[in-house]
Amino acid sequence: MVVQTASSIDCDVLIVGGGIAGASLGARLASDWRVILIEAEDLCGRHSTGRSAAFWEASLGAGPARRLSFASRPMFDAGWPGTSTPLLRRRGTVHLTGPHGDRIEGADELTGEHALVYLDRAELDRMIPGLREQWTGAWYEQSCADIEVAAFHAACLAAIRRDGGEVRTDAGLRSARRSGDGWEVETAAGPIRAAIMVNAAGAWADDVAARCGVSGIALQPMRRTVVQLRVGRDGLKDLPLVTDLHTSFYFKGEGTSSVWVSPLDETPVDPCDAAPEDIDVANAIDRFERAVDWPVEAVERKWAGLRTFAPDRMLKLGFDPTEPAFFWCAGQGGMGIQTAPAASLLCAALIRGDALPPELARIDPAAFQPRAGR
Repeated sequence: MVVQTASSIDCDVLIVGGGIAGASLGARLASDWRVILIEAEDLCGRHSTGRSAAFWEASLGAGPARRLSFASRPMFDAGWPGTSTPLLRRRGTVHLTGPHGDRIEGADELTGEHALVYLDRAELDRMIPGLREQWTGAWYEQSCADIEVAAFHAACLAAIRRDGGEVRTDAGLRSARRSGDGWEVETAAGPIRAAIMVNAAGAWADDVAARCGVSGIALQPMRRTVVQLRVGRDGLKDLPLVTDLHTSFYFKGEGTSSVWVSPLDETPVDPCDAAPEDIDVANAIDRFERAVDWPVEAVERKWAGLRTFAPDRMLKLGFDPTEPAFFWCAGQGGMGIQTAPAASLLCAALIRGDALPPELARIDPAAFQPRAGR
């Protein structure tokens, strides 16, 4: 893709959406391209990134998405895109076996530090006392780590500004049309002229496409609920992530006597400011109490966020085949934050027209083509 240099262009790349997808891509491009990132809200990352209970987990996802996760891990460890705050905090995952079987998809791909270790029931009880009788054992994944989402997101936005790019909030996209080789864009904060449009609008990505005269890709936002419970047990802050093979719940330690619990709900919703429903909070508590005999004393917090999926549940990264100056960075589902370092590197290479760097040697961009798998 050739960068326009005409004085009529305000930026080479206009990124729509200030969540981690848009922010990380902006951080990749701003050093040598003119970048403007626009966000409809007064704060970037309000709906998904800012509500995520994110963790980096090698076993999450499959195939191409998992390869993006593996490529992202060393970038997190290195503090990309430039922060002294450690971005990962080792926690570990306990994948409970029993009612939902004992198989983890693609487990043979998990080797070295990511290899799974089987715990029999006696070993499991020593690690997590109080589990109920239905669990036969567990697979332990030691490399799972919490992601410091706020620090990572802030570092990406800071990198855009540091390298001369702009981040404009309260600047929702109203309309855009092709004009010559670029775009004439109207936003709530005024007009912008751009060479390339990047759609990183999360749950609103199909709506953004429509405002640009581009057909959508049938993205579906899903509501996901998390509840913070105070329980009658101490020493829980470093409790591993515990899940029934990601079938109906996970919980993990948050404070000395508190845990975060999710019922792993995926409720189709329209793009919105998601709020937890009473039924999902009740399901979270019920599934937690069925898993472990720790008494629940209070609901301390509850919230919901949006995870947006394409029909094939694959990330959609690339230029639209019907509109060569319109780039999709959407459909991340539950993988957006843990794949962001590598996904942004991939997207930046595609936008620049560069060969993929060595860090992405095992990545096939065709797997993420926006209109594939429909």
